[in-house]
Formats: sequence, C-alpha cells, structure tokens
Amino acid sequence: MHYRKLGTTESQISEIGFGAWGIGGKQWQGGQDDESLRALARSFELGVNFVDTALAYGDGHSEQLVGKAVNDSFHRIYIATKIPPKNRIWPANPQTPISEVFPYDYIVRSTEESLRNLNVEQIYLQQYHVWTDAWTHTDEWRQAIVDLKRSGKVRYFGISITEHEPDSALEAVRSGLIDSVQVIYNIFDQSAERNLFPLCEEKKVGVLARVPLDEGGLTGDITEDTQFQAGEFRESYFRGDRKRQVVEHVEALKRDIGAFPGTLAELALRFCLSQHVVSSVIPGMRRISSVENSCRTTAAAGVLDKDLLAILKRHAWDRNFYQ
Repeated sequence: MHYRKLGTTESQISEIGFGAWGIGGKQWQGGQDDESLRALARSFELGVNFVDTALAYGDGHSEQLVGKAVNDSFHRIYIATKIPPKNRIWPANPQTPISEVFPYDYIVRSTEESLRNLNVEQIYLQQYHVWTDAWTHTDEWRQAIVDLKRSGKVRYFGISITEHEPDSALEAVRSGLIDSVQVIYNIFDQSAERNLFPLCEEKKVGVLARVPLDEGGLTGDITEDTQFQAGEFRESYFRGDRKRQVVEHVEALKRDIGAFPGTLAELALRFCLSQHVVSSVIPGMRRISSVENSCRTTAAAGVLDKDLLAILKRHAWDRNFYQ
C-alpha cells in the first residue's frame, strides 16, 4: 500500500480507503455484519488505514461496525464520518436556510452520537454530508468547527460535495476552515478537474475521491440483464435504460484501452490516483474480494502514463443518475 498526505494534516493516509456506505445495510442489500467485519480486518492487513463512514449509513450501523473493527485492530486507523442534514434532504438546496440543515446544536449532537457509535474519543475527520456555497458566509457551521476542534472531539473538518456539482463548495474551500473535500471523481465524471482540484491544490486542501467505480458501472460487470435486489440503491441508480447506456459507454471504453494491461476497475482506480491532488480513493467495500481487488491497484504500476490518461479523458460522460 502507498500513502499520501491529506492536505495540510500531519497524516499519511492510504491511497485506497475503505468506503463504508455499503456495510450500513438498508440501501445496499446482501451484506452481513460478520462479512463486513472480516472485510474491514482484511483491508487493515493490506495496509488500508483510512475508513470513510457516515452517521446516516444505516442510522449509525456502519459507524458501529467500523468502530468495532478499529478497536479490535492493532493498526492505526484514521476514521472519517459525516453529519447528515437535519432535514434529511440530499442534495442541498441553496434556497434552504442552513438553520434547517446544520444548526449549531445539531452539529454538536450528531458529532457526539458518532463518537459513541465509533467508540472513540476523537473523530479524525468530521464532514458535512451535504453542502451549498449559499451557506458559506453564515456563522453557526463555522463556530461549530472551531468549538469541536477546540474541545478535542474532532481533529479535522471537511465537506462531502453534492453529486456532480464540484463547484458548489469552492467558497467553502476558500474560507480556510475546510481541511478536505470529498467529491465524485471517476473516468465518467471528470468535472472536479476544472475548478475544484486547482483550488484545492492552491489552498492545500485534501481531496478524497468517491464513487471511483461509478457505483459499479466502471467494474465492467454490469450488463443489460443485471438485476439488483428490490430496495437496493442501485436498483434506482441503474433504472430504466441506464444499464444499456452504461454498457455502451463501457464497451467503447474497453475498445480504447484494450492494449493496456489491467482490469477496467484497476485502471479506473489508478485514473483517480493519477491526480496528485487526490489523497485517497474510497471505493465501496463489503466483501474481502472487493478489498483485495481494490488494494491490488496500489501494489501494481501506480499512476497511469500520459498516453492512457489522454485516452481516458475522452470518455467523460455528462449525466446524473442520482436524479
């Protein structure tokens, strides 16, 4: 495993992080707690030292599993979690006042609940789970960051940026209060490269790349006949003719990269890591096989060469399956 510095923090975090949404249950079917705990333990064995979870993932269940795995481990693990919007509306609406989403007392209570779930004294990285720059110049979210850091309950603070809207947190990055951002970045959605990445590099704000495999689309395993369990998140994400669209784009991608070694999933993760501003890529992991496949990436050839990157740049795809 290779490691990178997260922004201006003192920490070196693993290039591959453990995305823990799926182990929370509810929106991801088929996972079992014992399997999730084994996957977490295996990731630590392979050098993963960064786990990204959220209070909203299974109403704290993901946090509880992460906390158990971390406390049972001898490894130093950095945990990131998130404060859900009080109104439980994703994505954020710029017309909604921040008092309905992140009032001061709610930020503190949510952080304390996460501390209990994780069974830790300090959260390494706390994040706002939605954001709009319409809130940037308000006071309560700023004061909460200052107070929670001063109390020792939170080491660093970040923002999880709205799906496919990387420019929605530029003012927050400029504020100087944010230590990291988490943003969708993959072969299909390269929009963070335009404005967010250069600004984060300028301000020395860490970047966490989420959804690097496009919810499974960039594994190459989804076909037009793929069926998801009723109620699973991806049943909606890939609804209608979206599986057909994914297959068409993936097949075009495979034709272009056929001469290059590595699986599509490996190349997709290495694509994200080829941006030096990215500190860690956090694919979803629920099974040991997913952990081992993802961790193999950083043990391979590292970042992609410029010829392959140029090919992949041509496969940016402007669409939003979250709507």
